[in-house]
Amino acid sequence: MLSWLVKLTFLGAAGTVTGSRYLLDVRARHILVDCGLFQGRKEIRQRNWERLPFDPRGIHAVLLTHAHVDHCAFLPVIVREGFSGPIYATPATIDLARLVLQDSAHIQEEEASYANRKGYSRHHPALPLYTAADAERAMERLRPLGYREAREIVPGVAATFGDAGHILGSANLRLQIDGRHRISVAFSGDIGRYAEPLLNDPEPIREARWIVCESTYGDRIHERVSDFEPLANAVEAIVERGGVMVIPAFAIGRTQTILFGLRELVDRGRIPMLPVYLDSPMAVRATRIFGQHPKDHDVEARALMADGTPPLEYPDLRIASTREESEAINKVDGPAVIISASGMATGGRVLHHLRQRLPERRNMVVLVGFQADGTRGRALQDGAGEIKMHGSWVPVRAEIRTLPGFSAHADREEILRWLRGFESPPNALYLTHGENGARTSLADFIRGTLGWKVHLPEHLEVVSLSGEA
Repeated sequence: MLSWLVKLTFLGAAGTVTGSRYLLDVRARHILVDCGLFQGRKEIRQRNWERLPFDPRGIHAVLLTHAHVDHCAFLPVIVREGFSGPIYATPATIDLARLVLQDSAHIQEEEASYANRKGYSRHHPALPLYTAADAERAMERLRPLGYREAREIVPGVAATFGDAGHILGSANLRLQIDGRHRISVAFSGDIGRYAEPLLNDPEPIREARWIVCESTYGDRIHERVSDFEPLANAVEAIVERGGVMVIPAFAIGRTQTILFGLRELVDRGRIPMLPVYLDSPMAVRATRIFGQHPKDHDVEARALMADGTPPLEYPDLRIASTREESEAINKVDGPAVIISASGMATGGRVLHHLRQRLPERRNMVVLVGFQADGTRGRALQDGAGEIKMHGSWVPVRAEIRTLPGFSAHADREEILRWLRGFESPPNALYLTHGENGARTSLADFIRGTLGWKVHLPEHLEVVSLSGEA
């Protein structure tokens, strides 16, 4: 009997929450699961610029779990370097990934141009990681694969997406590798929340011999926000002191949940209606895409639409589409809310609003998603007295509030709930997409609760998944 191995290489998201990239080698066939950017600390971001540890020309297919930057926004690099195969994703993920890639390329080019004008880059001239033309070529490779639709993506390997409940179109993934003794490998993607508005609950995978699972919030339990009370309290505070609330929010996912919550609170009379400025062209387009995929909505959202109530239409929403409209928001006096990307304040228009509003005590910055180590969002969350933006230091006098219950990531109990969906223990569970403290805590919890074998892979580690044929 001839034994054979499937090799799994952890190219990213090992000991960090960004740069999700996993390479599977199956009998001379090479499959990449996710292809995201590294974000956070400088030494982590530098990985985006390092020589690739694989040859993109040898990759036969890419599978995307969802359209967040840290899962898809490195695609233009591998396409530029020679990848020419299909990129499979759900239809909603394809629509959103087009926005993300276009926006990411624009930010890359714009920040390089700004650095050259201001002269604060160490490199002369400063260059973008990739261009809009690179992003366009990557988008040409996108191919739809629906939920629960098994498809042979390379000979002998079938892929099936399940709904991950994280953002619109997000998926978990099961790969079935044929042989006399089959090997099944599951990837959690980013696991969403249970019983939350807009999206379905995370869908279980019933069987896999090997599991790669995220651990972003593996060390904590989220508060429940079904009634949006923490958001209401923050709005009340900003109204009372006449300030401006700035919400750095991921354009895809958190922005839509915040708009849903603000509309609900106004409809219930819980908060007064105050102007809400949405300053993220990508978020505006993503919100429109949400309405184009009703099959991916949960029962509550579908019921609202059937009743004639668009779930994301806040009554006093003011959209800034142009640079001039964005800059005009600087003149807005409170009370008001500004929602702008990026969610960890790593770039984008939100930086200009933070520069404008952070120095005033009456203002508030509300953090609603995970803030990776080394980002401006984490610095604010940790109580920094000043943060650096565009080459200069900005004092932090505004109130900083964190609403962790708005995270789109499952907490420890929800991760365990998803893992309990497997009908038998795997050969091994690999915890990734989490900072080391969170995933170590989760590993201990899973060993003690489920009795599973858990491994914490290191960056660029290679493991063998054995089979027979």
